[in-house]
Parts: sequence; C-alpha cells; structure tokens
Amino acid sequence: MEPFPASSEPVDTVIIGGGQSGLALGYHLARCKVHFVILDAEARIGDAWRRRWNSMRLFTPAKYDGLPGMPFPGDRLSFPTKDEQADYLEAYAARFALPVRTGVRVERVRRIKDEFLVEAGSSRWRARSVVLATGGNQLPFVPRFADRLADSILQLHSSEYREPAQLRPGAVLVVGVGNSGAEIALELSRDRAVVLSGEPTGELPFRHGRNAARYALPVIRFVGTRVLTLGTPIGRKAAVRFAGPPLIRTRLRDLAAAGVTRVPRIADVVDGRPATAEGRLLDVVNVVWCTGYREDYALLDVQGLGLPGVPAQRPEHVRGVVAAVPGLYLLGQEFLFAVTSATLPGVRRDAKYLASQITARSQRASDQPVLVGVGGRGRP
Repeated sequence: MEPFPASSEPVDTVIIGGGQSGLALGYHLARCKVHFVILDAEARIGDAWRRRWNSMRLFTPAKYDGLPGMPFPGDRLSFPTKDEQADYLEAYAARFALPVRTGVRVERVRRIKDEFLVEAGSSRWRARSVVLATGGNQLPFVPRFADRLADSILQLHSSEYREPAQLRPGAVLVVGVGNSGAEIALELSRDRAVVLSGEPTGELPFRHGRNAARYALPVIRFVGTRVLTLGTPIGRKAAVRFAGPPLIRTRLRDLAAAGVTRVPRIADVVDGRPATAEGRLLDVVNVVWCTGYREDYALLDVQGLGLPGVPAQRPEHVRGVVAAVPGLYLLGQEFLFAVTSATLPGVRRDAKYLASQITARSQRASDQPVLVGVGGRGRP
C-alpha cells in the first residue's frame, strides 16, 4: 500500500491560513516560482478581520498596513477600519492571483518519510513543506470558572462581540485591560454602567492619532522590527518578559472620564456572580471576556512534537523554522522573531525570510536524483 493516498494533490508547499501572513508568504513564493497552495477555513479572504467588532480600527496607519508589492490605498496617515483591511487582503490575493482555497479547514498534518500529508475533510495534499500561518488568535480563552456564572448573566468572548446592541440592558463587566478590553469598555460606556477588571501592561506615552503616525510611530516601528528581536540581547530579554502590547488608542484617563469603574482581576465566581481577587461580588447582567487567545497545534500529528491530537505548545523554532521537523514552519505568531511579528508591519520581513528558506529546501530536493517507483510517485 502506498504511503500517500492516490487522490492526494502534490504541491511543494502548503500554507495553512490565508490571512496577511499566508498571503505575504504566498507573494514571495510565487516570485520564486515555488508550487504552493494556501488553505483557509474562512468562506472569504479577510473574514477573520470582518468578524471583529464593528467599530474596530487598526492601530497602525495605512502606510504600514500594506503587504509586499501593493501599498494600502488612500490616506497614508489614516487608520483603516477592519472591513477596509479585509477588503484589501481580498484585493491583494486577486491582484497576484494567489492560489487561495477558502472554506478549507485543515484537520490533520502527518509526516510520512520526508514529506507531509495535509488532510481537510475528503481533500488531501502531499507537500515537501508546510507553513502554519494561522497566527496566535486561534482558540478564544475564557477562565474555567466562567461556566458557573448565573444563567441570567449574558457572557461573550471578545471574538463574539460586535456591537452594544448584542448585550442585555444593564451593567456590563469587561474582563481584561488589553486594547480590546479598553476599546470595548469605552464603547459600551456611552449608554450603560461599565466595570473594567484587570491591569494594563502600560500605555503609550503620547496620544495616538495622525501626528503620532507622522512622527512617533515610525520610531516605534523601527524599534519593534529592528531592535526588539531575538537577534539582539535586549530583544531576547524582552521576549521572556513580554506580556502583551501596551494600551495604544484608549488610555486609562479616557476610561475614567467616561465613567468606567476599574476593579482588580476577576478570580472566581461566587453564588453565580463574578468575584474580584479581593472577594468583592459584582452585580452585572453582562460579561465580555477580553481575555485573549491560546495557540493551538493539535492538528500536527507529527512525531517529536508531543502527543498527536493534543493542543501542544508552540514547537521550538528559529525564526519560524522548526529544526526538529524539516519542512515545518511557523508564521504570524506573537514574537516569532520580533515583537512586531504578529502585526502587519512585522509579518513582511518574517514572510520574506521563510520564503528564502522554503525556496532553498525546494531547490535542494529538486537537485536530488529521481528514483523511479519510490513511494509510487517517481519522487525521491
């Protein structure tokens, strides 16, 4: 019996994830004439952006939001909406005729000899290289005690939140003082009492906006992409201590001015109500969990990366290259190489670097002598 199903489609590289990371990598691979396919679970390119809350805008100005080969259109100092970013990604894939297949959710990646079998429903791909370009926003994280909240309390994760009209009339608790939590809390404070739980990791020392886009953000971009990297001592130290980005657009004094009440972190649920670390019970009718995401590598059924089917930690890598599994790569994850690796400005360089690694691997494989009949495909 041949190790690969006869129906499997042979390609050099499978990119899992058709967001900005996968598209940027696809651009470079196409220029290097590598045969690849991009598989994305969404129905439409850019849908991961379209599903964010309605009022969301990017923190980076348009001049930094484009991908290689195609600048972001319009005012370079404006901050695009999430739908504008989604539409840009769709237009980008069309302009460069990138081979994106939407509505394809990859279920398993297996390694057979020195190649991979990528499985999605009844579809199969045989590849020399596989890139997980799914980023870090894979599994919404909610504390385990959340299921003990009373049924009278409506709860949503930030990935489900779209607009205030989703919530029940009455007070809301927003858990998490990251950028999502701060922006959602400020939006909700316009017509209801809002309690915000947690502590931020810091905030920008200047006001976000067009002036920042012109003068300050270029400096931050340079530091984030060139200084705070795993290639510098200060960057390696920052990676160990990295607890997330600071507050960027919404600041603590903005929240205070809007009447948002701040409380310590939520540590438990008591009698169906959320309880702070100090034991204070909160009377709210809504909870929005802005508690982030977890990375998930359960689809990797690959020896040497833990138990098959178990969500494992991020595989050990160097700039996205997983040495323990030749041909396996990561792209778009937090601090993959620089503090900006999960952002639009940071993904461009990471994608270009991985494209060079994948191309070199493809060329080495092509230079090997062909052994006719091995594996049933006439490939080495």
